[in-house]
Amino acid sequence: MSSGSTPAGGPASPGTSLTAGRRARELARTVGGETVDVLVVGLGATGAGAALDAAARGLSVAAIDAHDLAFGTSRWSSKLVHGGLRYLASAQFGVAHESAVERGVLMERTAPHLVGAQPFVLPLTPLVSRRQAALARAGLRAGDGLRLAAGTARATLPAPRGLSAVETRHLAPAVRGPGLRGGLLSWDGRLTDDARLVTAIARTAAGRGARILTRVRALEFTGSGARVRDELTGEEGEIRARAVINAAGVWAGGLVDGIRVRPSRGTHLVLREGLLGPLPAGLHIPVPGETNRFVLVLPQDDGRVYVGLTDEPVEGGVPDVPEVPESDIGFLLDVLASALEVPVRREDVAGAFAGLRPLLDTTPAAGSGAAPRTADLSRRHAVLTSADGVITVVGGKLTTYRRMAEDAVDAAVAVRRLAAGPSPTAALPLVGAASPQRLAVLRAPRRLIRRYGTEAPAVHALGERDPRLREPVLDGHPVTRAELVWALRHEGALDASDLLDRRTRVGLVPSDRAAALPTAREAVGEVLGAR
Repeated sequence: MSSGSTPAGGPASPGTSLTAGRRARELARTVGGETVDVLVVGLGATGAGAALDAAARGLSVAAIDAHDLAFGTSRWSSKLVHGGLRYLASAQFGVAHESAVERGVLMERTAPHLVGAQPFVLPLTPLVSRRQAALARAGLRAGDGLRLAAGTARATLPAPRGLSAVETRHLAPAVRGPGLRGGLLSWDGRLTDDARLVTAIARTAAGRGARILTRVRALEFTGSGARVRDELTGEEGEIRARAVINAAGVWAGGLVDGIRVRPSRGTHLVLREGLLGPLPAGLHIPVPGETNRFVLVLPQDDGRVYVGLTDEPVEGGVPDVPEVPESDIGFLLDVLASALEVPVRREDVAGAFAGLRPLLDTTPAAGSGAAPRTADLSRRHAVLTSADGVITVVGGKLTTYRRMAEDAVDAAVAVRRLAAGPSPTAALPLVGAASPQRLAVLRAPRRLIRRYGTEAPAVHALGERDPRLREPVLDGHPVTRAELVWALRHEGALDASDLLDRRTRVGLVPSDRAAALPTAREAVGEVLGAR
């Protein structure tokens, strides 16, 4: 393991710890200070990835975000690392292969603590025709071919296979029994938490010297820097840079002229544990009337279940936090009802969240014909250079963040003639990463290891030293006070929203968030002082 990881069972490396004090010091050095090689605007997965990529090549880096790590799209994903199967069906072969390669990189090299194999069952209900079932079988075989072509080991992702009706009901007890012909079992990559992945990327970048500056808004920028405002103090200043990378996701088009982003809304429901009974596997439920569209049912480590997702175009301005329309909730509940014998009603939905995919719109301008569905737009990313030299990276998806970041930094190096070699990030473990063998012998609860990797024993030790920190942040939820303290001391959290909405997933259920808010505010006050 490289210096991106911590010793087995060891505390956080000082170089990777993000704190309020470090932010203040590095912001003071950067605004009005020396020229950095690369300024990255946006700290979602791609922006944090670009900061890591540039820093790993030996470049000086400042990365800013108006809000927090993973504030935008990167915390609203399906929590899956896809192998690109759906892109084969639309003949996007390059995107499919790239997705499969990057999935293998995450699962086997850079983040095996955060990404594991997730089984899925596609039940062959009476609404799934035999032709659709045959197409699904062929697709799963093709997906396994992608795994092979990407070089991902069979031990990492088992082979897909058919299931009898009895086996299907064993793995998916909630599926309606009458008329069930069997099922199809497949495997894909699953993230413990998308926002935690971004936090690990950003901390690994910080360990390489990148200045990770949250709550810093870019007011305007060119190819040689940006005018920024500290959102905590209101102070404004200039950051000078030899290259600027715009990784602002769905907001990228509002920052650089000529970039057209067509957001697509993906909505998920949050259900309480037990509503659907035991879920040994996730579910792929075919959308009635469509051949290549599925709703996912994905059990979570915290006892919740996510159900998603939609693919709807979004018109107008881009909000900081997308709202979930009732039409999306109704659609997802209707698809569940088509396959499950367990009724899920509107009042059973404990929470819902929506993310906006930043799809690059390359269709003709308005007035030249009807726009296609967002589901038909390519998920391939693009790296574009403006007239004044700003590098914009847009499109793509969470799985391919590393490749997007690499391509963006490659462009910056070429356009601005920076002295840097090729990207090393495909072999660079993120903070907490270790082999499955090392992770298996760590002395910490399994849930913590899946979230913190090699740092899990240090998180667990906080509760051993102070029994109060062992207490859950709310009754019936596994997140403890120790995890809040760790986030404030090492993961760049600055307030209660950072703690509940991004470092943990408590905030996805509004009632849980309200119950945990006093505890989160108390932790902020104790660690950082009154804010």
